[in-house]
Parts: sequence; structure tokens; C-alpha cells
Amino acid sequence: MPSVVIIGGGPGGYEAALVANQLGADVTVVDRDGLGGSAVLTDCVPSKTLIATAEVMTDMGSAAELGINFHDAQGDAATSIRVDLGKVNARVKALAAAQSADIEDRLTRRGIGIIKGLGRLGKGAGRGGGEVIATHPDGTEESVQADAVLIATGAHPRVSPTAQPDGERILTWEQVYDLTETPTHMIVVGSGVTGAEFASAYLALGVPVTLVSSRDRVLPGEDADAATVLQDVLERRGMTILGRSRMQSVVRDGDTVTVTLTDGRTVTGSHCILAVGSIPNTAGLGLEEAGVQLDDGGFVRIDKVSRTTAPGVYAAGDCTGGFMLASTAGMAGRIAMRHFLGDAVQPMDLKQIASNVFTSPEIATVGWSQAAIDSGEIQADVVKLELQGNPRAKMQGIHDGFVKLIARRGSGVVIGGVVVGPRASELIHPISLAVAANLTVDQVANTFTVYPSLSGSVAEAARRLHQV
Repeated sequence: MPSVVIIGGGPGGYEAALVANQLGADVTVVDRDGLGGSAVLTDCVPSKTLIATAEVMTDMGSAAELGINFHDAQGDAATSIRVDLGKVNARVKALAAAQSADIEDRLTRRGIGIIKGLGRLGKGAGRGGGEVIATHPDGTEESVQADAVLIATGAHPRVSPTAQPDGERILTWEQVYDLTETPTHMIVVGSGVTGAEFASAYLALGVPVTLVSSRDRVLPGEDADAATVLQDVLERRGMTILGRSRMQSVVRDGDTVTVTLTDGRTVTGSHCILAVGSIPNTAGLGLEEAGVQLDDGGFVRIDKVSRTTAPGVYAAGDCTGGFMLASTAGMAGRIAMRHFLGDAVQPMDLKQIASNVFTSPEIATVGWSQAAIDSGEIQADVVKLELQGNPRAKMQGIHDGFVKLIARRGSGVVIGGVVVGPRASELIHPISLAVAANLTVDQVANTFTVYPSLSGSVAEAARRLHQV
């Protein structure tokens, strides 16, 4: 029976463990922080639970347009809705802990070994088999032999020497769930996905927000049309966005946090979230000694079946960089185990990855981008339909958002798409299926959709791309 040791229990690790176990391997997971990793304990599950509360607040804010009004016990009109952040965060942490426990129980019931500790490569690792050393919390060590090793150690928030988090007022995105009182003014440094999501969520929770962006708009890595819609909505709702502004330092003085920008301006608030990137957890694992090549940022280099440059050593998840998503981590881990154990495997196709930014409105993308078309990298036709023309959107009071469909010129094969709007994460799926299955716009257009529905805009966009 082949033996597999997985270092890290996040999506890349536990999904790989389940596949390897299914394929008959003896599997051991060495995990330091808790099954589910940051995705479950400090990132995806907590942040999206917080965002779920923010979504309810957003919906309530537009209830009057739909004819719904709130009154207190005396019959007077209620003029505001307040959030109890202490209760919200208690629920967030409880759900994360429960999800982690569920994953651990699932692995245990399948007979997968779990060692709580920090793993590193030992003797013989990187030569098609070798030793993994697990250091327990009490400092004792345990050695496990493996025919293959998967590195799935994730990443942690980047911080600056001039902006040190204290866990109370100056926070990384992993620390925000310890807040028990609602901030009076949240400053978010960083306008990438993480920064934009937290800025949008706290704004919806009724907190004044200032977003410090080093670029000229939010979400510089996303579709420009989508980012423009989001920025317009956030500013309309009252967010202050400081574009082309770089943080120089963040300091705390009692209950006040001051962010100093490189141009000398200062911004003061009650709290600050630092969302300025991630650092891979690859130091001290014995990777380079085993022949595992890292890039300049410390991320593990892998191929399309998750192999590293060392025989018998695979890697998956945020420690490899690229698309730092729970879904891609899980896929890379599954691919790694199928490849090692000789099962049928399909290499990772980056153009089939669907991703979502959980702001309000959400932004979902898949496949080729508008930027690639504009640069001449690929020839394609594009149609963009505003959601405000969709009958279901009108019924629900949706005013912002669109569906964009991208088709290869000549063949009409769907090669990409963008959705901006409520639950865009759900609406991107039919476009993802079309991209993965190489469907043409005519095939998408001729598939029945429900009337009225937001998905009707996907079919309508496809009809407008009909190849004459």
C-alpha cells in the first residue's frame, strides 16, 4: 500500500487526503492550526459568514423600494438598523470551528491519520520517497515515512515594519473576528480582493469606511468594467476611496489609529485592516534542501499536475501562489494524488477557473478576460448586458450590475464571462460550464431559462453573439 504524507490541513490538504484514501493509499495529515486551514478558520468561511450578515443589511436598506417598512413596538417608523458585531463575530467563529470539526471527523472516519503539529521534510525526501518529521506542540518529534509528500501549508498576511498589527485596533484579516464592538471608522489599506471585500462588508454593516488604494481604482486585477461599477456603488453608499495613495505607516494612540500616506496626508479612524498581500508558509520546511524550487516570492513552483521540482514531492494551495482560492487548492490537491496513484487525471486548466469577489455587488469571472482581448492576445467578440434591463432584476430592485459574455471570433465558442450583481457567484456557473464544455453561444442561447430570472441575461447575451 503506497503511503502519502500531507503537510497542511487546508482545502489543498484535506481534499487530497480524501482522494488518496479513496484510491487505496495509507494517508497521514500533519496539521498545525486545525483541519480546514485558513480557508475555514480565518479566511473564506469567517469572511463570507460576516459578508452574509452584511448582505442582509444591504437588502434591508433597499426594502422601502419594495414596499417594506419597519416599525417599532409603539408603531413609530424605524429609521435605522444596527448590527451587534460581538454576536456576529461569535457566530462567525462558532461556524468556523464547527466546520473544522466536521472535516476532522470526516477524515478520522475514513481512517486517515492526523498528527497535530508542524511538518517538515526529512531524510530522503525529494528522492521519490522519504521522511516527514512532525513537531508536536510540546516540542517532541515524530517521524513518518512516505512514498509521496504533498505540501499544502498555505500563506499568511503580509505586514510592514511600519504597520504592525496589535490584534485590537490595527488588524490583519485573520484578526477582525475578535472585535466585540462595532468600529466607528474603519480604514482598510489595500484595494485587492481581500481589502475590497472587507471594505464593502463593513460599509454595509453601517460603519464609515475609508479605503486606501495604491492604484487608480479598486480591484486593479479584475475586469475594468466590473471594478468601475463596484467603485461607483461603494462611493454612492458613502465610502471614501483614496486612489493612488500608498500607506507609509500605521500607528495607534489609545482608541485612535492614524494611517500616514507617502505623500504626507493622514487618515484617522478607530480601526485599520491591513490587506496588502500574502506570504507563503514555506520557510523552515526543508524544501530547498530536498530540491523543491521556490520563486522569488517564496512560493513553490509546480507544474499542471501539482509536481514540484523534487521527485515524489507535490504542492497545492496558497503556498504555490497563482489563483489563491480554496477551490483551486482543493483541485490541485486532488490532481496531485490522482497523478501519484496512477488514476486518470486532467491537468489544471487556468482558463476554466471561476472566481468571485464577495463585495456588494459581487463580481464573478471565468475564462479569458477583456484585458486579453484589448491587448490583442486573443480575437473575440464581447456582449455586455446591463442587469437593469432584466425583468427579474427590476422586480428585486437591482439597479447595478451586468452580464458579459466572451466568444471566440468565428467559431462562437464561449471562452469567458463576467457577472456583476447579487449572487454573481451562483450566476457564473452556467458560463463556467459553457467554457469547460466548449459550448457555442448558439448552444447557450438555445437552452431554456426560467422566466423571469437573472440567468435569462446569460441566454440573451448569447443570442446577441449569434454567428451570422
